[in-house]
Amino acid sequence: MRYWHPFTEEAIEQIKRDGITKLVVLPLYPQFSISTSGSSLRLLESIFREDEYLVNMQHTIIPSWYQREGYIKAMANLIEQELKTFDNPEKVVIFFSAHGVPLAYVEEAGDPYKAEMEECVDLIMEELEKRKFINAYTLAYQSRVGPVEWLKPYTDETIIDLGRKGVKSLLAVPISFVSEHIETLEEIDVEYKELALSSGIEKWGRVPALGCEPTFISDLADAVIESLPYVGAMAVSNLEARQSLVPLGSVEELLAAYDSQRRELPPPVTVWEWGWTKSAETWNGRAAMLAVLVLLVLEVTTGEGFLHQWGVLPLFR
Repeated sequence: MRYWHPFTEEAIEQIKRDGITKLVVLPLYPQFSISTSGSSLRLLESIFREDEYLVNMQHTIIPSWYQREGYIKAMANLIEQELKTFDNPEKVVIFFSAHGVPLAYVEEAGDPYKAEMEECVDLIMEELEKRKFINAYTLAYQSRVGPVEWLKPYTDETIIDLGRKGVKSLLAVPISFVSEHIETLEEIDVEYKELALSSGIEKWGRVPALGCEPTFISDLADAVIESLPYVGAMAVSNLEARQSLVPLGSVEELLAAYDSQRRELPPPVTVWEWGWTKSAETWNGRAAMLAVLVLLVLEVTTGEGFLHQWGVLPLFR
C-alpha cells in the first residue's frame, strides 16, 4: 500500500524473494488520477529503475478499470440493494460522492480523473435504468483541503442545496473508494449524514464500499487474466492513461507531461505543494498529524481551544 503496511517497497521485496519474473500492476483506484494511481505508479517506476532485478522485469499496468462490466454491475448491485430499503425507492436521489482533486490537476495538467468519473457515473446509471431504476442523481466531490480550488460541485455544498430544493430521501454512493476508511466511515457516515439531516433531508442511506463483493472480485481477477498476454509489451509513445493497458514507461510519459505543465500553473498552486511533488503525499500526512498534535498540546497547556469550548477535553481530566 502507499501509506501503510505492506508498503510498496515491502511488496517489491516479497516479489523478489518469491522469484517473480512477470508482473501485472492493478491499482485499486477505479478511475485514473495523477494524484492517486499516478502517484503510486511513479513510486513503482522509480523503484524499477533503481533495482537491477526489476529493471528488465516483464510487466503491464491496468491504469483504470471503471468501465469494466463487472465493476459497473457490482456497483449497481449494491445501489439496488440500498434503494430497496427505502419506502419509496423511486423518490430517492442517488448521490455519488467522489474524492476531489485540485482543479488545476484537470485544467492545467490534463488529469483524466473528472472525465473518467463522469463516465463511470453514467455507466452505473445506465445499468440501473436497465433494472427499472430511473432515479434522479448527482455527482459531487469531497475531502477538499487547502486554499486552492478543487473540483466542483463540493459534496457539502451540494447536500445543503438538495435540502433547500426539497429533497427528502438521499442515498450516498462512495464512487471512488473500494474499501471502507475514514472518508466513508467518518466523513460520509457522520459529517455528511448530520449535514443532510440538518438541511431538511429526512431519510439518509449509504451504499457500502465494494470490499469483497463477489462480482467485483471476480471482475478484478478477470482483468488480470485478460492482461496476461500483454505482459512484457514494449512501451509505445503517446499512450494516454485512458487506454486499457500500458507499460510503466508510458505512464511515466504521462506523469512527465504533468510535471512539465506544473511550472506553468498559477502561483496559488505553484507555491502550495500539497500533492504536487513526488513525496508530497507522505509529507502532507505527516504535517497534518503534527498539526493535530500541536493543537492538542496547546489545548492542554492553555486550557483554551475548540475542545474546551465543546466540552470534550475536560471529560478526560
